[in-house]
Amino acid sequence: MVIQTRHLFKCYGDGKNAVKALDDVSIEVNKKDFIAIMGKSGSGKSTLLNMLGGLDYPTSGDVFVGDECISALDDDKLAKIRRSKIGFIFQNYNLIPVLNVYENIILPLQLDKQIVDKEYLEDILETLGLSEKKNSFPSSLSGGQQQRVAIARALANKPKIVLADEPTGNLDSETGFHVISMLKNMNKKYGQTMIVVTHDREIADEMDRIIRVVDGRVIE
Repeated sequence: MVIQTRHLFKCYGDGKNAVKALDDVSIEVNKKDFIAIMGKSGSGKSTLLNMLGGLDYPTSGDVFVGDECISALDDDKLAKIRRSKIGFIFQNYNLIPVLNVYENIILPLQLDKQIVDKEYLEDILETLGLSEKKNSFPSSLSGGQQQRVAIARALANKPKIVLADEPTGNLDSETGFHVISMLKNMNKKYGQTMIVVTHDREIADEMDRIIRVVDGRVIE
């Protein structure tokens, strides 16, 4: 088991104004799974992804990454887990404009004082079709190319888990399918577990399994 949640609740507000963003969610995710989390806006799907990645604390319940209960860790230990085991891809690419493609990809490694595996990174660049763009700056790239840079950055530290929140949300449908196809390729090539939040059923159908979230509850 790579990720597991047990009776996960996340509430915002108090008393009569309390809103359950997650309502007794228990899921299991295995190694090399390629999973979609689907749901309408406000259903709790992004909240669930944030819990899985240790970006937020549950109101109650537990989140396990491997054998470790991350919901019981303090901020410093959570940050260490995120840096060492989890890669994040967001709808907004969050690239640094004054850094070129290669510099954007390795920046998190440098900030964490990790050694850059140049051979591994060259393989990622080749797989994602970025080899010819590594000296280019974000302003010269298309949306799809910038998203590929964000994917490469998420994979640079060799994470066991990749979490993507609406990674195709800012892309046209053709480019979006291309991005999902590349994620699937990475899933198979590097054996990472990938969990993708999407509202697009056609995108979700490309994945191995769909977790549906309705009003904070999981319906598989």
